[in-house]
Amino acid sequence: MAYTLAAPVVHEEIIQKSRFIAKAAPVASEEEALAFLQAHREPQATHNGYAYKLGNLYRFFDDGEPTGTAGKPILHAIQAQGLDRVVVLVVRYFGGVKLGAGGLVRAYGGVAAEALRRASKVPLMEWEEVRFVVPFPQVGRVHRLLASRSWTALEEYLAEGVRFHLRLPAEEKEAFLQELRDLTRGQVRWEG
Repeated sequence: MAYTLAAPVVHEEIIQKSRFIAKAAPVASEEEALAFLQAHREPQATHNGYAYKLGNLYRFFDDGEPTGTAGKPILHAIQAQGLDRVVVLVVRYFGGVKLGAGGLVRAYGGVAAEALRRASKVPLMEWEEVRFVVPFPQVGRVHRLLASRSWTALEEYLAEGVRFHLRLPAEEKEAFLQELRDLTRGQVRWEG
């Protein structure tokens, strides 16, 4: 199961006189990731390297550091911790000591990884929507089933019964649908 961050996090380290500040946050879309980067970059800093991952979509940027020494290590830190829907920006203020390619990889990746380690994480849930109609005599049973799982559904009253529109965790969909079929004795009509 993949995880995302519960809340934004910031972590700062001084490495060979350079100041590295990692800023990470959960994001739901590429637009949200880009907005976070725009809002949190520090133009006065020497470099603003970043990476983000949203499912199969990922991007990274070195911002003037040698190729592969900033963005890629940040992305690796995200992937190594099994995270998704996450953006990480690492800001560097140059301190006068050159770190070399290996030192930069360790610094950017290490600061990003430490920020992510310190962050609270939550399971990343995929959601699905289902719509179904049950006759009026079965409505009470459906209400009890939904209440047992602490779920709520939108309801629409029709001539033949009630249409339920429900958003549920994808991993629980099949078990719920089977239980609903059993509970209503097959008197359920699926609408998608």
